[in-house]
Amino acid sequence: MQQRGFTLIELIIVIVILGILAVTAAPRFIDFQGDARASTLQGLKAALQGGSQLVYAKSSIAGEQATAAAGDATTQVTINTITVETDFGYPDAETMAFANITAWADVSDTDWDLTVGDGGAGNPAAGINAFTPEGVDYTSTAANACQVLYEEATAAGDSPTITVESAGC
Repeated sequence: MQQRGFTLIELIIVIVILGILAVTAAPRFIDFQGDARASTLQGLKAALQGGSQLVYAKSSIAGEQATAAAGDATTQVTINTITVETDFGYPDAETMAFANITAWADVSDTDWDLTVGDGGAGNPAAGINAFTPEGVDYTSTAANACQVLYEEATAAGDSPTITVESAGC
């Protein structure tokens, strides 16, 4: 009986082909983490939009949808026993915290960091809040950002502007 295996030339050709596949296919799979983060930002945007509409509906029922934030019962709604401050019927950015966000949106502080805008150094402008994935810092440079920006309503009839910046993911 005669045994036959692969020749050295055949093995080299197979290794070369595998090398070519690795060089061309690997870059497509390397950036999965960035793509996943960008997708979760889109999910967060949808959660914030849907939740803010829920708050607006409750505010409209109470007749508060045209009132600027006053910090009292005239601009508050209660959802799941949690008081939510409103500004023109939508969640007020200045008073936003995970303690009240969880009442109207499925957003967890274990997954997200919240930077409340106060116009200070390194923070968004007043009325704008930044949600970033846990461990990612807010940046004012959109080209380096991986965040969702929530800009509160500024007048009766306006809705909040929710923007995804994912270039830095």
